[in-house]
Amino acid sequence: MFLYDFKRMNYSVEQYKVFMRKTGLFDMIANHLVNNLVDYALGIETGLDSNGRKNRGGHQMEDLVEKYIVAAGFEKDVSYFKEMYLKEIEEKWHIDLSALSNQGKAAKRFDFVIKPDEMIYGIETNFYGGGSSKLNETARSYKMLSQEADTIDGFTFVWFTDGIGWKSARGNLRETFEVMEHVYNIDDMEKGVMKKVFV
Repeated sequence: MFLYDFKRMNYSVEQYKVFMRKTGLFDMIANHLVNNLVDYALGIETGLDSNGRKNRGGHQMEDLVEKYIVAAGFEKDVSYFKEMYLKEIEEKWHIDLSALSNQGKAAKRFDFVIKPDEMIYGIETNFYGGGSSKLNETARSYKMLSQEADTIDGFTFVWFTDGIGWKSARGNLRETFEVMEHVYNIDDMEKGVMKKVFV
């Protein structure tokens, strides 16, 4: 184990590279979750200033998830679909999703829908670079959504999430993880989870 002390910045370049590799910073940059490391370190891209910046991490996570969906062999508007409402899913595949929509009262939209032969997968994605009460609300909401999805034959809810923001809400995330079969992060995607789950 190596203990870093950044009060004195006197490590070798090689040691900084080890730090960036082991903390996942290189992966975040390579996967375009962080465009400017200095801004990230200062908290600008972690959503501490404007709502626009708060949404940026979420959009970057969506883009990353989509890259892995495509790499797993799915084709847009053929075997995977972006931003699909429950009503569209019901009409396209003749499935009753009223258990998810509060009997038609809610207009839920999934970030992605993947449709291999036997199953419809509704996918949500998000990335939290900073903590907030929204994380606990999201975890509770997705836990409930997963439990409702479990009552529907032919439909599965999948959640891709990541970010240091979960550190402050790890209790709620753990509760959701214990209930939901399909919660994944960036590391899971890098290890080929798309092909394991959807193919």
